[in-house]
Amino acid sequence: MKQIVCISTSNYYPFPTRKQNVMNRLQDAEILYIDPPVSLLAPLKDKTAFGRLMTYRKPGRKVKENITVYSAPPVIPFFNKYRSINKTNQRRLAKYLKKQMKEHGFEKPYLWCYSPTSCDLINEIPNRGVIYDCVDRHSAYKGMIDPAVVDQMEKDLATQASQVFCTAYGLYETLVNYNTNTELIPNGAAYEIFSKAATLEERNDRTKKPVFGFVGMFQECIDYECIEALAKAYPEGEIILIGKALPGVDLSLLEKYPNIRFPGLIPQAELPDYIRKFDVCLNVFRKGRLSKDVSPLKFYEYLATGKPIVSTEEPLQVLDFANVIYIAENVDDFVVKCGEAQKESDSEKVKMRMAYGKACSWDERVKQMEKTLKQKGIF
Repeated sequence: MKQIVCISTSNYYPFPTRKQNVMNRLQDAEILYIDPPVSLLAPLKDKTAFGRLMTYRKPGRKVKENITVYSAPPVIPFFNKYRSINKTNQRRLAKYLKKQMKEHGFEKPYLWCYSPTSCDLINEIPNRGVIYDCVDRHSAYKGMIDPAVVDQMEKDLATQASQVFCTAYGLYETLVNYNTNTELIPNGAAYEIFSKAATLEERNDRTKKPVFGFVGMFQECIDYECIEALAKAYPEGEIILIGKALPGVDLSLLEKYPNIRFPGLIPQAELPDYIRKFDVCLNVFRKGRLSKDVSPLKFYEYLATGKPIVSTEEPLQVLDFANVIYIAENVDDFVVKCGEAQKESDSEKVKMRMAYGKACSWDERVKQMEKTLKQKGIF
Protein backbone atom coordinates (compact mmCIF):
# COMPACT_ATOMS: atom_id res chain seq x y z
CA MET A 1 0.00 0.00 0.00
CA LYS A 2 1.29 3.45 -0.95
CA GLN A 3 2.05 5.88 1.85
CA ILE A 4 1.14 9.51 1.13
CA VAL A 5 1.54 12.68 3.18
CA CYS A 6 -0.76 15.38 1.80
CA ILE A 7 0.32 18.92 2.73
CA SER A 8 -2.99 20.66 2.14
CA THR A 9 -4.06 24.29 1.96
CA SER A 10 -7.66 23.46 2.96
CA ASN A 11 -8.95 21.90 6.16
CA TYR A 12 -10.41 18.45 5.59
CA TYR A 13 -13.67 19.67 7.16
CA PRO A 14 -16.13 21.22 6.50
CA PHE A 15 -15.87 22.38 2.87
CA PRO A 16 -14.71 19.75 0.33
CA THR A 17 -12.25 21.07 -2.25
CA ARG A 18 -9.94 19.45 -4.79
CA LYS A 19 -7.62 18.26 -2.03
CA GLN A 20 -10.19 16.15 -0.19
CA ASN A 21 -11.78 14.86 -3.39
CA VAL A 22 -8.44 13.65 -4.74
CA MET A 23 -7.26 12.08 -1.50
CA ASN A 24 -10.61 10.34 -0.96
CA ARG A 25 -10.31 8.58 -4.31
CA LEU A 26 -6.66 7.54 -4.49
CA GLN A 27 -6.46 3.76 -4.68
CA ASP A 28 -4.41 1.47 -2.47
CA ALA A 29 -3.02 4.27 -0.29
CA GLU A 30 -2.68 5.16 3.37
CA ILE A 31 -2.83 8.93 3.71
CA LEU A 32 -1.85 11.45 6.36
CA TYR A 33 -3.82 14.60 5.51
CA ILE A 34 -2.26 17.73 7.04
CA ASP A 35 -4.62 20.64 7.62
CA PRO A 36 -2.98 24.05 6.98
CA PRO A 37 -1.40 25.91 9.91
CA VAL A 38 -2.69 28.90 11.85
CA SER A 39 -0.48 31.98 11.90
CA LEU A 40 0.72 33.19 15.29
CA LEU A 41 -0.83 36.56 14.38
CA ALA A 42 -4.26 35.06 13.68
CA PRO A 43 -5.67 35.60 17.22
CA LEU A 44 -5.17 39.37 16.80
CA LYS A 45 -7.80 39.34 14.03
CA ASP A 46 -9.91 36.41 15.22
CA LYS A 47 -10.12 35.54 18.91
CA THR A 48 -11.39 32.04 18.09
CA ALA A 49 -8.07 31.34 16.37
CA PHE A 50 -6.29 31.21 19.72
CA GLY A 51 -7.77 27.80 20.45
CA ARG A 52 -6.74 26.55 17.01
CA LEU A 53 -3.09 27.32 17.73
CA MET A 54 -2.95 24.22 19.91
CA THR A 55 -4.91 21.88 17.63
CA TYR A 56 -1.68 20.29 16.37
CA ARG A 57 -1.17 18.74 19.79
CA LYS A 58 -4.35 16.70 19.49
CA PRO A 59 -4.31 13.10 18.21
CA GLY A 60 -5.03 12.51 14.55
CA ARG A 61 -8.64 12.10 13.42
CA LYS A 62 -9.40 9.04 11.35
CA VAL A 63 -11.89 10.33 8.76
CA LYS A 64 -11.78 7.25 6.53
CA GLU A 65 -10.29 3.80 6.94
CA ASN A 66 -7.17 4.95 5.07
CA ILE A 67 -7.07 8.69 5.89
CA THR A 68 -5.94 10.31 9.15
CA VAL A 69 -6.12 14.09 9.54
CA TYR A 70 -3.59 16.12 11.53
CA SER A 71 -3.28 19.87 12.06
CA ALA A 72 0.02 21.52 11.18
CA PRO A 73 1.85 23.45 13.93
CA PRO A 74 1.29 27.24 13.99
CA VAL A 75 3.59 29.31 11.81
CA ILE A 76 5.53 32.53 12.10
CA PRO A 77 3.79 35.11 9.84
CA PHE A 78 5.26 36.82 6.75
CA PHE A 79 6.51 33.49 5.35
CA ASN A 80 5.28 34.54 1.90
CA LYS A 81 7.42 37.68 2.10
CA TYR A 82 10.65 36.34 3.56
CA ARG A 83 12.10 33.01 2.49
CA SER A 84 14.11 32.67 5.69
CA ILE A 85 10.90 32.66 7.74
CA ASN A 86 9.39 30.02 5.47
CA LYS A 87 12.44 27.81 5.95
CA THR A 88 12.07 28.08 9.72
CA ASN A 89 8.38 27.17 9.51
CA GLN A 90 9.01 24.22 7.20
CA ARG A 91 11.78 22.80 9.41
CA ARG A 92 9.34 22.85 12.32
CA LEU A 93 6.67 21.19 10.18
CA ALA A 94 9.17 18.53 9.08
CA LYS A 95 9.95 17.69 12.71
CA TYR A 96 6.24 17.37 13.44
CA LEU A 97 5.57 15.23 10.35
CA LYS A 98 8.40 12.84 11.14
CA LYS A 99 6.80 12.17 14.50
CA GLN A 100 3.43 11.37 12.91
CA MET A 101 5.08 9.31 10.17
CA LYS A 102 6.89 7.20 12.74
CA GLU A 103 3.61 6.56 14.55
CA HIS A 104 2.05 5.28 11.28
CA GLY A 105 5.10 3.32 10.14
CA PHE A 106 5.84 5.69 7.24
CA GLU A 107 9.50 5.61 6.14
CA LYS A 108 9.64 7.16 2.65
CA PRO A 109 6.16 8.38 1.72
CA TYR A 110 5.07 10.30 -1.31
CA LEU A 111 4.72 14.02 -0.52
CA TRP A 112 1.63 15.48 -2.20
CA CYS A 113 1.90 19.27 -1.95
CA TYR A 114 -0.52 22.13 -2.63
CA SER A 115 1.47 25.21 -1.60
CA PRO A 116 4.69 26.72 -2.98
CA THR A 117 5.90 26.98 0.64
CA SER A 118 6.53 23.21 0.56
CA CYS A 119 9.65 23.90 -1.51
CA ASP A 120 11.55 24.19 1.78
CA LEU A 121 9.98 21.06 3.25
CA ILE A 122 10.53 18.34 0.68
CA ASN A 123 14.28 18.00 1.27
CA GLU A 124 13.74 17.73 5.03
CA ILE A 125 11.74 14.49 4.74
CA PRO A 126 12.89 11.24 3.08
CA ASN A 127 10.39 10.50 0.31
CA ARG A 128 9.68 8.27 -2.69
CA GLY A 129 8.55 11.20 -4.80
CA VAL A 130 7.00 14.67 -4.74
CA ILE A 131 3.72 15.57 -6.45
CA TYR A 132 2.87 19.27 -6.73
CA ASP A 133 -0.81 19.86 -7.48
CA CYS A 134 -1.17 23.55 -8.35
CA VAL A 135 -4.71 24.88 -8.03
CA ASP A 136 -4.20 28.66 -8.10
CA ARG A 137 -1.97 31.50 -9.24
CA HIS A 138 -0.65 31.78 -5.68
CA SER A 139 1.30 34.99 -6.24
CA ALA A 140 -1.88 36.78 -7.37
CA TYR A 141 -3.42 36.70 -3.90
CA LYS A 142 -3.39 39.89 -1.87
CA GLY A 143 -2.19 40.21 1.69
CA MET A 144 1.13 39.64 3.40
CA ILE A 145 2.97 38.31 0.37
CA ASP A 146 5.74 39.27 -2.00
CA PRO A 147 4.70 37.91 -5.43
CA ALA A 148 8.34 37.51 -6.50
CA VAL A 149 9.10 35.40 -3.42
CA VAL A 150 6.02 33.22 -3.95
CA ASP A 151 6.82 32.73 -7.64
CA GLN A 152 10.39 31.71 -6.81
CA MET A 153 9.19 29.22 -4.19
CA GLU A 154 6.79 27.73 -6.70
CA LYS A 155 9.56 27.45 -9.28
CA ASP A 156 11.79 25.66 -6.75
CA LEU A 157 9.01 23.25 -5.79
CA ALA A 158 7.94 22.48 -9.36
CA THR A 159 11.54 21.97 -10.50
CA GLN A 160 12.16 19.35 -7.82
CA ALA A 161 8.79 17.60 -8.14
CA SER A 162 8.49 14.13 -9.67
CA GLN A 163 5.18 15.20 -11.22
CA VAL A 164 3.29 18.49 -11.48
CA PHE A 165 -0.46 18.73 -11.98
CA CYS A 166 -2.29 22.00 -12.51
CA THR A 167 -5.90 23.09 -12.91
CA ALA A 168 -5.73 25.76 -15.65
CA TYR A 169 -3.92 26.36 -18.92
CA GLY A 170 -2.33 29.60 -17.71
CA LEU A 171 -0.77 27.71 -14.81
CA TYR A 172 0.39 24.99 -17.19
CA GLU A 173 2.14 27.55 -19.42
CA THR A 174 4.20 28.67 -16.42
CA LEU A 175 4.89 25.34 -14.74
CA VAL A 176 5.85 23.31 -17.82
CA ASN A 177 8.85 25.64 -18.18
CA TYR A 178 10.07 24.41 -14.79
CA ASN A 179 9.22 20.74 -15.20
CA THR A 180 8.35 18.87 -18.40
CA ASN A 181 6.43 16.35 -16.26
CA THR A 182 3.53 18.78 -15.98
CA GLU A 183 -0.05 17.87 -16.85
CA LEU A 184 -3.21 19.94 -16.97
CA ILE A 185 -6.07 18.31 -15.03
CA PRO A 186 -8.87 20.79 -14.21
CA ASN A 187 -11.10 20.54 -11.17
CA GLY A 188 -14.12 18.27 -11.19
CA ALA A 189 -17.41 17.54 -9.52
CA ALA A 190 -18.86 14.90 -7.24
CA TYR A 191 -21.18 13.86 -10.06
CA GLU A 192 -22.89 11.22 -7.94
CA ILE A 193 -24.09 13.99 -5.59
CA PHE A 194 -24.84 16.94 -7.87
CA SER A 195 -26.59 14.97 -10.61
CA LYS A 196 -29.36 14.36 -8.05
CA ALA A 197 -30.47 17.94 -8.63
CA ALA A 198 -31.49 16.92 -12.13
CA THR A 199 -33.32 13.75 -11.13
CA LEU A 200 -35.44 15.42 -8.48
CA GLU A 201 -38.75 16.96 -9.46
CA GLU A 202 -38.22 19.94 -11.73
CA ARG A 203 -40.15 23.22 -11.65
CA ASN A 204 -41.93 23.40 -14.99
CA ASP A 205 -44.15 26.37 -14.17
CA ARG A 206 -42.29 29.35 -15.61
CA THR A 207 -44.96 31.73 -14.33
CA LYS A 208 -43.38 31.49 -10.89
CA LYS A 209 -40.72 33.93 -9.84
CA PRO A 210 -37.31 33.14 -11.41
CA VAL A 211 -34.63 31.80 -9.09
CA PHE A 212 -30.93 32.45 -9.73
CA GLY A 213 -28.36 30.66 -7.61
CA PHE A 214 -24.69 30.73 -6.69
CA VAL A 215 -22.73 28.14 -4.70
CA GLY A 216 -19.19 28.75 -3.43
CA MET A 217 -16.95 30.89 -1.29
CA PHE A 218 -17.39 34.67 -1.48
CA GLN A 219 -13.93 35.81 -2.50
CA GLU A 220 -12.54 39.10 -3.67
CA CYS A 221 -12.42 37.84 -7.27
CA ILE A 222 -16.20 37.32 -7.50
CA ASP A 223 -17.99 39.91 -9.66
CA TYR A 224 -20.53 41.28 -7.20
CA GLU A 225 -21.61 43.97 -9.68
CA CYS A 226 -23.19 41.28 -11.84
CA ILE A 227 -25.15 39.93 -8.88
CA GLU A 228 -26.33 43.42 -7.87
CA ALA A 229 -27.41 44.20 -11.44
CA LEU A 230 -29.38 40.95 -11.51
CA ALA A 231 -31.11 41.82 -8.22
CA LYS A 232 -32.15 45.19 -9.66
CA ALA A 233 -33.37 43.66 -12.94
CA TYR A 234 -35.48 40.97 -11.24
CA PRO A 235 -37.02 42.54 -8.12
CA GLU A 236 -39.78 39.91 -8.31
CA GLY A 237 -37.20 37.12 -8.55
CA GLU A 238 -34.97 35.49 -5.99
CA ILE A 239 -31.19 35.21 -5.85
CA ILE A 240 -29.83 32.51 -3.55
CA LEU A 241 -26.15 32.89 -2.61
CA ILE A 242 -24.90 29.77 -0.83
CA GLY A 243 -21.51 29.92 0.85
CA LYS A 244 -19.31 31.82 3.24
CA ALA A 245 -17.51 35.15 2.93
CA LEU A 246 -13.74 34.98 3.24
CA PRO A 247 -12.04 37.50 5.57
CA GLY A 248 -12.01 40.98 4.08
CA VAL A 249 -15.00 40.43 1.78
CA ASP A 250 -17.86 42.89 2.43
CA LEU A 251 -21.31 41.71 1.34
CA SER A 252 -23.24 44.58 2.93
CA LEU A 253 -24.08 46.07 -0.49
CA LEU A 254 -25.87 42.86 -1.53
CA GLU A 255 -27.47 42.30 1.87
CA LYS A 256 -29.64 45.39 1.41
CA TYR A 257 -31.59 43.76 -1.44
CA PRO A 258 -34.72 41.94 -0.20
CA ASN A 259 -34.63 39.50 -3.12
CA ILE A 260 -31.13 38.20 -2.25
CA ARG A 261 -30.98 35.35 0.26
CA PHE A 262 -27.92 34.03 2.11
CA PRO A 263 -28.51 30.49 3.46
CA GLY A 264 -24.87 30.25 4.57
CA LEU A 265 -22.70 27.15 4.23
CA ILE A 266 -24.74 24.08 3.31
CA PRO A 267 -23.41 20.51 3.70
CA GLN A 268 -22.53 19.12 0.29
CA ALA A 269 -25.04 16.25 0.52
CA GLU A 270 -27.87 18.78 0.96
CA LEU A 271 -26.89 21.06 -1.94
CA PRO A 272 -28.96 19.21 -4.60
CA ASP A 273 -32.12 20.07 -2.64
CA TYR A 274 -31.23 23.76 -2.99
CA ILE A 275 -29.91 23.70 -6.56
CA ARG A 276 -32.99 21.92 -7.90
CA LYS A 277 -34.90 25.16 -7.10
CA PHE A 278 -32.52 27.19 -9.28
CA ASP A 279 -33.67 28.18 -12.74
CA VAL A 280 -30.18 29.44 -13.53
CA CYS A 281 -26.76 28.75 -11.96
CA LEU A 282 -24.35 31.69 -11.70
CA ASN A 283 -20.60 31.57 -12.32
CA VAL A 284 -19.37 35.14 -11.78
CA PHE A 285 -15.73 36.21 -11.70
CA ARG A 286 -14.25 39.67 -12.06
CA LYS A 287 -11.51 39.83 -14.69
CA GLY A 288 -8.00 39.62 -13.28
CA ARG A 289 -4.81 37.63 -12.95
CA LEU A 290 -6.32 35.34 -10.34
CA SER A 291 -9.70 34.79 -12.02
CA LYS A 292 -8.18 33.97 -15.38
CA ASP A 293 -6.49 30.83 -14.05
CA VAL A 294 -9.16 29.68 -11.61
CA SER A 295 -10.75 26.26 -12.09
CA PRO A 296 -14.01 26.71 -10.15
CA LEU A 297 -15.48 23.60 -8.58
CA LYS A 298 -18.89 25.25 -8.69
CA PHE A 299 -18.84 25.34 -12.48
CA TYR A 300 -18.35 21.58 -12.86
CA GLU A 301 -20.90 20.95 -10.13
CA TYR A 302 -23.38 23.11 -12.06
CA LEU A 303 -22.73 21.05 -15.20
CA ALA A 304 -23.54 17.86 -13.31
CA THR A 305 -26.98 19.24 -12.41
CA GLY A 306 -27.90 19.91 -16.03
CA LYS A 307 -29.15 23.38 -15.07
CA PRO A 308 -28.63 26.40 -17.37
CA ILE A 309 -25.40 28.25 -16.48
CA VAL A 310 -24.59 31.90 -17.01
CA SER A 311 -20.89 32.74 -16.69
CA THR A 312 -18.56 35.67 -17.06
CA GLU A 313 -15.77 35.33 -19.66
CA GLU A 314 -13.28 34.43 -16.97
CA PRO A 315 -12.12 31.93 -15.89
CA LEU A 316 -11.01 30.96 -19.37
CA GLN A 317 -11.98 27.31 -18.87
CA VAL A 318 -15.66 28.16 -19.38
CA LEU A 319 -14.97 28.87 -23.06
CA ASP A 320 -14.56 25.12 -23.60
CA PHE A 321 -18.26 24.72 -22.82
CA ALA A 322 -19.60 27.65 -24.85
CA ASN A 323 -22.01 25.38 -26.75
CA VAL A 324 -24.02 24.53 -23.61
CA ILE A 325 -23.72 27.61 -21.36
CA TYR A 326 -24.37 31.35 -21.62
CA ILE A 327 -21.25 33.58 -21.54
CA ALA A 328 -21.65 37.27 -20.71
CA GLU A 329 -19.30 39.95 -22.00
CA ASN A 330 -20.10 42.56 -19.35
CA VAL A 331 -22.51 43.39 -16.51
CA ASP A 332 -25.39 44.42 -18.79
CA ASP A 333 -24.93 41.36 -20.96
CA PHE A 334 -24.91 39.21 -17.83
CA VAL A 335 -28.47 40.31 -17.05
CA VAL A 336 -29.52 39.65 -20.65
CA LYS A 337 -27.96 36.18 -20.65
CA CYS A 338 -29.68 35.35 -17.35
CA GLY A 339 -33.00 36.20 -19.00
CA GLU A 340 -32.22 33.94 -21.95
CA ALA A 341 -31.08 31.09 -19.70
CA GLN A 342 -34.17 31.39 -17.51
CA LYS A 343 -36.36 30.81 -20.58
CA GLU A 344 -34.34 27.88 -21.94
CA SER A 345 -36.41 24.84 -22.94
CA ASP A 346 -33.80 22.75 -24.75
CA SER A 347 -33.69 19.25 -23.21
CA GLU A 348 -30.67 18.35 -25.37
CA LYS A 349 -28.61 21.04 -23.67
CA VAL A 350 -29.56 19.58 -20.30
CA LYS A 351 -28.32 16.16 -21.42
CA MET A 352 -25.12 17.60 -22.86
CA ARG A 353 -24.32 19.54 -19.68
CA MET A 354 -24.80 16.42 -17.59
CA ALA A 355 -22.62 14.42 -19.98
CA TYR A 356 -19.88 17.03 -19.60
CA GLY A 357 -20.34 16.92 -15.84
CA LYS A 358 -19.93 13.15 -15.79
CA ALA A 359 -16.82 13.31 -17.96
CA CYS A 360 -15.42 15.89 -15.51
CA SER A 361 -16.26 13.87 -12.39
CA TRP A 362 -13.69 13.53 -9.63
CA ASP A 363 -13.61 9.79 -10.28
CA GLU A 364 -12.40 10.47 -13.83
CA ARG A 365 -9.97 13.21 -12.77
CA VAL A 366 -8.27 11.00 -10.18
CA LYS A 367 -8.09 8.03 -12.57
CA GLN A 368 -6.26 10.35 -14.96
CA MET A 369 -3.80 11.36 -12.22
CA GLU A 370 -3.13 7.78 -11.20
CA LYS A 371 -2.65 6.72 -14.81
CA THR A 372 -0.03 9.45 -15.31
CA LEU A 373 1.82 8.56 -12.09
CA LYS A 374 1.93 4.87 -13.06
CA GLN A 375 3.07 5.59 -16.61
CA LYS A 376 5.89 7.77 -15.31
CA GLY A 377 6.95 5.04 -12.84
CA ILE A 378 6.27 7.29 -9.86
CA PHE A 379 3.54 4.99 -8.52
